[in-house]
Amino acid sequence: MKTALTIAGSDCSGGAGIQADIKTMTMNGVYAMSVITALTAQNTTGVTAILETTPDFLKQQIDAVFEDIFPDSVKIGMVASGELICVIADRLKYHKAKNIVVDPVMVATSGSSLIKTDAVKTLTKELFPVAALVTPNIPEAEVLSDMIIKDKYDMQKVAKTIGDNYGCSVLLKGGHNVSDADDLLYEKGQYHWFGGGRIDNPNTHGTGCTLSSAIAANLSKGFTLAQSVKRAKDYISGALSAQLDLGKGSGPMQHNFNLQGEYVKEAR
Repeated sequence: MKTALTIAGSDCSGGAGIQADIKTMTMNGVYAMSVITALTAQNTTGVTAILETTPDFLKQQIDAVFEDIFPDSVKIGMVASGELICVIADRLKYHKAKNIVVDPVMVATSGSSLIKTDAVKTLTKELFPVAALVTPNIPEAEVLSDMIIKDKYDMQKVAKTIGDNYGCSVLLKGGHNVSDADDLLYEKGQYHWFGGGRIDNPNTHGTGCTLSSAIAANLSKGFTLAQSVKRAKDYISGALSAQLDLGKGSGPMQHNFNLQGEYVKEAR
């Protein structure tokens, strides 16, 4: 079985972060492992507290995984501080990690900030150059490029700017400030659009985590970057279309919408 590692923060309400990543990777057919960068107290309405992992313990977690079950891909999500980002970059280079997908998580769906301002520069300097793919949404891409996105032409300019500046492929996710949910992949100087109709579902907690984890899982299985993005988008569309409704705010998707078998049956 292929393997995937998520390096991210914990979401105690289960809709985003480590919990969403493990669910997603499992549903996409790989063995999921996790390294926790921070504990968060959060739910569908917001984040109330963040407790960071120490740099040394973060290092030990990463080394423990790579020295025993080498991951076929790595997804990196919430990392709140520059010091922790440097530890991750150092250990991934040391272990020669492959198929690294970086989701530059800056703000939770609820609007709560998840990264310190000075850590953004460290993120772009240390992790973007080793990434196979970076997956910003439009607000994140505007921060990373110092440009404004109003339409698809702007999306192309910004994706190219980020990709060329940091030497990585970029999946710029639509949906913010643009009328549709089309995503743009900028890979090796080429543009590839992925159409996506809007799904009428206000419960989008953890969509970014889920998409990046699904991409990483498919890279583990040998699909190309474009194929992995397409499969991940199809998966997330199914999870949103299931119309799960939990919590008082922007709730989670139904990650297990396609799960079948004896042990998922409910009592009669």
